[in-house]
Amino acid sequence: MGKTKERKRIYIIGAGIAGTNIAREIMSKPVLGEVVAFLDDDPAKIGTKVLGVPVLGPLARVIDFYKQIPADEAIIAIPSATGEQLTKIYNDIAKAPFFNIKILPQLSQILDNSGHFIQTRTLNPEDLLGRTPVKVSLKKSLAYLRGKRVLITGAGGSIGSELARQLLSGGAARLYLLGHGENSLYDIDRELRLLQQGGVGEQATIIPVLGELQDRDFIFYILNRLNADVIFHAAAHKHVPMLEENPVEAIKNNVFGTKNLVDAASTYNTGRFLFISTDKAVEPASVYGASKLLAEEIVLTADRGRHDFLVVRFGN
Repeated sequence: MGKTKERKRIYIIGAGIAGTNIAREIMSKPVLGEVVAFLDDDPAKIGTKVLGVPVLGPLARVIDFYKQIPADEAIIAIPSATGEQLTKIYNDIAKAPFFNIKILPQLSQILDNSGHFIQTRTLNPEDLLGRTPVKVSLKKSLAYLRGKRVLITGAGGSIGSELARQLLSGGAARLYLLGHGENSLYDIDRELRLLQQGGVGEQATIIPVLGELQDRDFIFYILNRLNADVIFHAAAHKHVPMLEENPVEAIKNNVFGTKNLVDAASTYNTGRFLFISTDKAVEPASVYGASKLLAEEIVLTADRGRHDFLVVRFGN
């Protein structure tokens, strides 16, 4: 018999309403993990329990608490925190060796029920800059996906898998997950199905597709078969130093692979094609950046006279 995989252990930073709500949701869906502690700076809360879970504090003592109650992940559950406050919180909890530090959606997304608490995201530098956030309704942003057949390439990768989690709430009829890594594709497929079983997202039909972008015949075959309405193209080799040593593979995958996908999407009249590029494509100083810039040109060339081939640059 195989060994049962241990549940992810989670600290929730903030024992207020938001923290309590996310803890309750995690507890109702054990597949999401186990809340082992709250951390808070409020003296009135320290030493109490929320939903049976101890509230520890102050945050500055996180190392002491971590030694007693180790965990895999910390979720900052203070959606109203300013950039300055988040910086202090992050500097405190980053002292402990959490594998990941995440943050809840913005306050506006929680209040209008347009995002799931469980669909947290990794903390990024912009969260710490103190800028006024642009309020975007996730539900409205994804409304155009309702009833559509959506294909995500690179679905097992860091960007593709996060897209898949978010798009689970978009109301798509079918969610196709294309990737060449068997293990990573299996993991995201299983995760999305478990999230659905736990009541997260909507009941799209999830279909994993194992294959290579570099295989032009396969890409034409699969796009003809799937008849996707929308494609999110996130697949790419992106390890900068490795691609410097392997430039041919970078071009074959990132450039020719994109060309195959764009040609097939054009042939089979895909309604919308969104290419996930990188800020390293701006005056590229690496093989990776150059390969993504070339791929952008392929996508934008396909867009001439049309409005459904788009490029967005991520800071990766």
